[in-house]
Amino acid sequence: MIRLHVIDRTNRGAFADALAQHHALRRAACEEAGCRALQAIDASGHDRFDTETTRYLLAIGGDGQVAGGTRLLPSEGPTLLSEIFPHLADIRGVEREPGTWECTRFFAAPRFREDRLLSRPAGIVAAGLIEHCLEQGIPRLNLVVETYWIPQMAEIGWRPRPLGLPAADAGVSLCAVTVAMTEEALQETRAAYGIVASVLARPEPRPPTPQNRARPGRGLAA
Repeated sequence: MIRLHVIDRTNRGAFADALAQHHALRRAACEEAGCRALQAIDASGHDRFDTETTRYLLAIGGDGQVAGGTRLLPSEGPTLLSEIFPHLADIRGVEREPGTWECTRFFAAPRFREDRLLSRPAGIVAAGLIEHCLEQGIPRLNLVVETYWIPQMAEIGWRPRPLGLPAADAGVSLCAVTVAMTEEALQETRAAYGIVASVLARPEPRPPTPQNRARPGRGLAA
């Protein structure tokens, strides 16, 4: 079963192989699309926004293979929108208050892709992303997307709010948007992909240590 794993500075060591897969898949996706950002990606698939504060959400199967994922950047620091595409937010500006994050590099592995938006791994990443934001108190996400994604995002229950006018870049039309992370968006996204329950992987509970085990014969303090 594919589950969405949240990876940050606290648990990266346990996901070294998955992260290496992620970076390789991300570089391959940029090469396929011929995107300008490829110029800033090194041989291992990293760019300057892969830092200690970056959070990765990776859909990983039971076989350990990465099926899809995305990346979250804290908006108060350097992001793709603030550093490379600020002109895409020339009307409403870049939202950079604490609690707002930027979502970048949404992808599905080639073996899971379909000729439509509603592939299973994409649904797991999309629904799990909203779940995570709701649990962490993240009210909204900024995104830079190809303009054709706007109606498709609306189709799965997201409500993209443009931050500026679309602009051409490397032969494609790009747009910056902000999307509210709401319970309604989660339910509509789940319905669009046929998801009925949480897709987030939960850390397994640690066994009790000797210090934490209840001692016999001891009651609650008065």
